[in-house]
Amino acid sequence: MQRTGTLRNRLLGAAIFALLVASVPTPAHAASKEIIELQTQVQQLLDMVQRMQSTLDSRFGVLQNLTQQTADNANQITATVNTLQQKIAAQNEAMSGKLDTTSGQVQALNDSVDELKSRAAKLDKAIQDLQAQLQNVQSSPTSTAAPSTSGGAPASSPSVGGPTANQTPPLQETFQSGVRDYNAAKYEVAAGEFQDVIHYYPLDELAGNSQFYLGEIAYRELKFTEAVKSYNAVLEGFPGSPKAPAAQLRKGLALLQMNRKDAGIHELRLLIQRHPQTPEATQARTKLNGLGVKPSAGHTD
Repeated sequence: MQRTGTLRNRLLGAAIFALLVASVPTPAHAASKEIIELQTQVQQLLDMVQRMQSTLDSRFGVLQNLTQQTADNANQITATVNTLQQKIAAQNEAMSGKLDTTSGQVQALNDSVDELKSRAAKLDKAIQDLQAQLQNVQSSPTSTAAPSTSGGAPASSPSVGGPTANQTPPLQETFQSGVRDYNAAKYEVAAGEFQDVIHYYPLDELAGNSQFYLGEIAYRELKFTEAVKSYNAVLEGFPGSPKAPAAQLRKGLALLQMNRKDAGIHELRLLIQRHPQTPEATQARTKLNGLGVKPSAGHTD
């Protein structure tokens, strides 16, 4: 545009110069022909300047039109991007709600499985009790012969182990009762039952499950420090427990609730590394993505 304006200025200057030259007095004998030629050239220059001006105006109009179109396209793109961002945000919120629902369903399934295991163990115990009763019935002739020789003294022998056996709560029934009370939100009662399982049967797998439920009770009561301790008891004392992935997931979430972001992220990444194909690992990936963090410290999943 600047070069075009310079050219136009030069042409105008040349035309003005030619007019000035034409106005200078000349001898009469050479005036007529040279002045006519000069006037012709000046007129040509003026025509050229006019054509140049018209061309410049036309091109400037085209440029203005293109600029307006570009601005309109930019505005449309901006509006489209904003709409997409809103849709993505809405989808993320919906997905988060679905994941929470799925988490609850998975937990309910786990509880059902635990209850089925408890029922199976209870049936197994009943069978063992029946077998023991059959053995007692079969051995009863020899046991009834003793009182005739020693008077009333042996009568006290069956009661030697009685009180101790009554003081120890049955494993399966106690755990199953704890699960029922937990599902009914009777957290204080359930906590006592789970603690009985841990106290009397510390090496049993159900003790690890009871530790997990104690963590869940503390988590629901917003006692995140106590929850983390219970989840640690599962991970350290029962690393092969079916509850281990859920314990590590809930531990990571509890740490995030305590504003210990780095520790929480570390736990969620450990869960993905140790149990990559579990539903809990899927929830951990979703949570990390929501925080804007890579699911793995070394690479993106």
